[in-house]
Amino acid sequence: MLGEAPAFSGFSVDDTAKAQAFYGDTLGLDVSEADGMLTLHLAGGRDTLVYPKGEHHQPASYTILNFPVPDIEAAVDALAGRGVVFEKYEGTPTATDDKGIFRGGGPLIAWFTDPAGNVLSVIQE
Repeated sequence: MLGEAPAFSGFSVDDTAKAQAFYGDTLGLDVSEADGMLTLHLAGGRDTLVYPKGEHHQPASYTILNFPVPDIEAAVDALAGRGVVFEKYEGTPTATDDKGIFRGGGPLIAWFTDPAGNVLSVIQE
């Protein structure tokens, strides 16, 4: 029934203006606004809806977006230069380096949050 429907994903934020500035200006994504909601136009034709929940917003407890990058060191440096702060999670302090890159097994990955507290990552291709 839905096999031909062009599905898309979405997530909530508490402040769409802050989200638009973060995703558009800080991360450099193509962002559009309509009806009080944002659409992130991601590479590969993957549009993602960002909708307001105001004071009822709860940050996702999982990584909502992963951005594969060819050089994680360069990506982390560039994002840090734009003010992005990388997370170091409890239980992973020795596996996460000073830049915030997790090197404890599996692909190299660095997590950060948007202004609403949702978790994103850059991950080594």
